[in-house]
Amino acid sequence: MDKRFNRLELLTGTEGLDRLKSLNVIIFGLGGVGSWTAEALARSAVGNITLVDADCVAESNINRQLPALTTTIGQPKTELLAQRIALINPDCHVTVRHQRYTAATADSFDLDSYDYIVDAIDSLADKQLLILRATACRHARLFSSMGAALKMDPTRVRVAEFWDVKGCPLAAALRRRFRKSEQKPRRKFKCVYSDELLSNITPADPDAHTADTAMTFGKVATNGAICHITAIFGMTLAGLVIDSALKSK
Repeated sequence: MDKRFNRLELLTGTEGLDRLKSLNVIIFGLGGVGSWTAEALARSAVGNITLVDADCVAESNINRQLPALTTTIGQPKTELLAQRIALINPDCHVTVRHQRYTAATADSFDLDSYDYIVDAIDSLADKQLLILRATACRHARLFSSMGAALKMDPTRVRVAEFWDVKGCPLAAALRRRFRKSEQKPRRKFKCVYSDELLSNITPADPDAHTADTAMTFGKVATNGAICHITAIFGMTLAGLVIDSALKSK
């Protein structure tokens, strides 16, 4: 047994561990959700991980994002996570793409070359496009995060097929966009979500507002988020990947 993964191999068996080592996973978005997904997959012996994000660490990320430290402010999240994965599992092949997934960049991604696509994108338009492209793949399987902001109750985090997600403003907004555009996902896909609906108690600093289309649908706003919720979302996405891989033939 590889001592780094001997506890994992006890659960998966040698064949299962080898399957995880052979996986090729791409993660879009490395914030409060996607950064924890990357961590869990690296610690689960996944052998090939592509990290996609255009952001650098901001001070406001420190409360919930894995690579965010007082010493890493201003540094690219992709590079920081690649360095961390190398320390966890030097055998993992990491590809860094320091860019956004948008209509302008989408054609540069060969999505069907991956086994799994993890969507942890905030932007509503970019998320919609990724879902459309990912569900058109023949091989790759998609798992998607819905909105993780304005949540505090970990017991309300759920997994459901996209069209069955209830109580999530982001999922509702995506469904409206799909219906309006008359372009819908080609296949079913599972989502991590919570039906909890909270509001900001303290008004956000107007000078610190950022575009958060995931929860405000194009308006400029800052919504509260907490680490244990975003991390649970991210870990659950990783769990979906691992569970699917181990059950596949």
